[in-house]
Amino acid sequence: MEQLGAGDALLLVDVQHDFLPGGALAVPQGDRVLAPLSRAVAAFAAQGLPIFASRDWHPSNHCSFHAQGGPWPPHCVAGTRGAEFALTLPPSAIVISKATRPEEEAYSAFAGTKLEQRLREAGVRRLFVGGLATDYCVRATVRDALAAGFEVVLLTDAVAAVDSEDGARALEEMRRLGARLIDAASAFA
Repeated sequence: MEQLGAGDALLLVDVQHDFLPGGALAVPQGDRVLAPLSRAVAAFAAQGLPIFASRDWHPSNHCSFHAQGGPWPPHCVAGTRGAEFALTLPPSAIVISKATRPEEEAYSAFAGTKLEQRLREAGVRRLFVGGLATDYCVRATVRDALAAGFEVVLLTDAVAAVDSEDGARALEEMRRLGARLIDAASAFA
């Protein structure tokens, strides 16, 4: 069991319907993150610790979409079912919307948001991270969290990659940069 306390927070990265199997930009086996993340949410909520959830919240003409010359199909368009969270969050969860303007791309939950400010206001020093996708938004978020001076604990059974080889490289990079890698299943049993 992981000992949680003051200064700890949970960050769920982009756990949205469009990134799950059947979604517009599905991560293979992305739904496997739901059970371990739900356990983590319950553990943090039980101790009254902060829970943050980032989400892509794109306008319909977002620069990352094929129609605008971007690399991705339309996904996580603000207000659609695909953009909704795929797990239940407590009312106290703080939602961080990213890439909300047509010309604004953001993989990291820190990019163009007030996440760092909100974490500091909450007294967060250690950030537990899980979500989608390991090789894109999770990696970018962990990089930025470490660069900002937060201790990062990556929940390895609560992330899934678009590409398994890229995902393995991303895990190794995050570990090398200073993230601690643990399983949510054992940490929040």
